[in-house]
Amino acid sequence: MFRRCGAFARLAEVHVQVLTFDDRTDYPSVEARLRTQGTLAAGVDVVNLYDWLRAHSLPEGTTPVDVSAFAPLLPDDQSVETRSRDGRVLARIRRADDGTLLQIDHLREDGTMVVSDRRDVKVQGSRGGRSVVLCDRSGNPMRSWTRIWGLYSAWLDVLTAGTPACMIVDSKTIARFVRHYRRPHVVTVHVVHASHRDASGDIRLTRRDVLTHPESFDLIAVLSRRQASELRNVVGRRRASNLVVVRNGRGTDSGPLPRATRDRRRGVVVASLTRRKRVSHAIRAVQSVNRRAVGPVAVDIYGEGPSRAALDDLAAGDPHVRLRGHRTDARERFAEASFVLLTAHSEGNPLTLVEAMAAGCLPVAYDFDYGPADIIRHGRNGFLVPAGELDGLADAVAGLVELPERRVQAMRARAARATLKFDDARVTRHWAALLHAAMAVKQLRASRRFTRLRGAIARHPALGTTARVLVRAMTELRALPTAVRMSASQTVLARRR
Repeated sequence: MFRRCGAFARLAEVHVQVLTFDDRTDYPSVEARLRTQGTLAAGVDVVNLYDWLRAHSLPEGTTPVDVSAFAPLLPDDQSVETRSRDGRVLARIRRADDGTLLQIDHLREDGTMVVSDRRDVKVQGSRGGRSVVLCDRSGNPMRSWTRIWGLYSAWLDVLTAGTPACMIVDSKTIARFVRHYRRPHVVTVHVVHASHRDASGDIRLTRRDVLTHPESFDLIAVLSRRQASELRNVVGRRRASNLVVVRNGRGTDSGPLPRATRDRRRGVVVASLTRRKRVSHAIRAVQSVNRRAVGPVAVDIYGEGPSRAALDDLAAGDPHVRLRGHRTDARERFAEASFVLLTAHSEGNPLTLVEAMAAGCLPVAYDFDYGPADIIRHGRNGFLVPAGELDGLADAVAGLVELPERRVQAMRARAARATLKFDDARVTRHWAALLHAAMAVKQLRASRRFTRLRGAIARHPALGTTARVLVRAMTELRALPTAVRMSASQTVLARRR
């Protein structure tokens, strides 16, 4: 997400705001750290809802303010205070005995109330019902809602101010809200970063509300062709007509691939150490190879996570498996390693795979959902192994070790060439074309003339079959994929010129 935002700012010269809706109070330090790390590029800002409300005001509402459940927390109440780095109270939090959040009051730096969000409206002390009250600069109630989404919508309305805007939603949680936020001047896009399927092959429960209503967004973007095809089959091609494939971008180094001297027997893993990443398979595969005559093979593992202790136990005493922990420069190891192991259960389209291949580091990957099969050509620019087949993973590593050097160098060159389509400039141009086309279609749909014409044709009894054909044609126009409409429009303009 941050890479995409940086590419938009750098290449398209637009100001990008990363909007966050959570109630953490340390965003200034988070943003400073991201800039120091180089993650947050110039022209990209992080804007938090509650930080924004502390410094700005929303307009007054048109409905009466409901203060029946408004009960601000006081310093001596049974609440926990969250403070800024300089000691000022920014929030008071009340929880039930079991830890359930019942109320959070957001305060300005001068101590006045910003938002009181109470969640035990029906029965005090027991979660049920909601009262969200926004206060003015003096701390007096000015607007209220029974759902937090009302506050979110009011904020987005002020930020966009009626001018054309594009909202790309990377969070599956916020996507549930944004699918209901429909404005004629705002194009909404949801990016699906991971697999949408559960163990039975159905859409995951956490994604079902959004992905079973794809028409609620102007565009649904996935990262691989296979995932797009599967989603269309599940949802229906007509309903998923706004589904597009947009790859994750990466910077492209100038010049040819360096012919660095690599140790053919050294691999790397760059992943969070979680069960979903299945890093234990990478370790076991290397250990299996080392029990064969082709050994030894070594692997360096970069990352941290809840599985670290178990992986330490698995690699204990093995000099060929080293867990390096989290390193901000871990991806630079791709230029030195011979191969990268990718063993996850599922992904959207792992950028690690693209970055490794761009550096000439050959992928040895499970054919998981989704991504590897879109770019890896088995035996030509990497190795694709049936998902979960540990022996196959070990066989691929052993086979790579025994290949002639000339063939390996050719594979590295092909791997690097395969990643050119992920170049930031190409991906940004693709995004620009899709967003401009989606905005044009949105404006067309909002046109009163278009709506009146459709209605008049449909109601005119004398037109008969002609009316039905025209209405169907206009409906199909709306249902066509945005990218196709865009290409057709460009073709017409070219012919006119």
